[in-house]
Amino acid sequence: MKQRSVHTPFGDLTVTEEQGAITALVWGWVRKQASSELLNEATAQLADYAAGAREDFDLPLHVAGTAFQRDVCRVMSAIPFGYTRTYGEIAQELGVPAQAVGQACGGNPIPVIIPCHRVMGAKGLTGFSGRGGVETKVALLRHEGAAGLLI
Repeated sequence: MKQRSVHTPFGDLTVTEEQGAITALVWGWVRKQASSELLNEATAQLADYAAGAREDFDLPLHVAGTAFQRDVCRVMSAIPFGYTRTYGEIAQELGVPAQAVGQACGGNPIPVIIPCHRVMGAKGLTGFSGRGGVETKVALLRHEGAAGLLI
């Protein structure tokens, strides 16, 4: 397991690489900074995203968990920059209860890159599992120009 961190306006972010794929993103800074082609690319893409120069990530990802967790992450990854979907819309697409989608979103191991911040409740803004909670979610949505949806 190798880790590398990057400073962003949304906080310091640390990505983890295992067996040639990004497996996690967490808030915080690691003391021991690893270097690999993938980690360098991941942190460069995160820096570009934070600077407004990138809307999509092009990285190999591995989501540990159930097939359902991977399905929810796949659907979240398809939500375009600046757009949102509701838990209910994703639930309908997958044929499952919205609460299950909410739990899977909360367990997303690679937030920002897999954009769980783009998933809203039926009545608007809901929680966010990243550091800073809802305030970080709002900052990410504002960054993407989706803040008008919050009004």
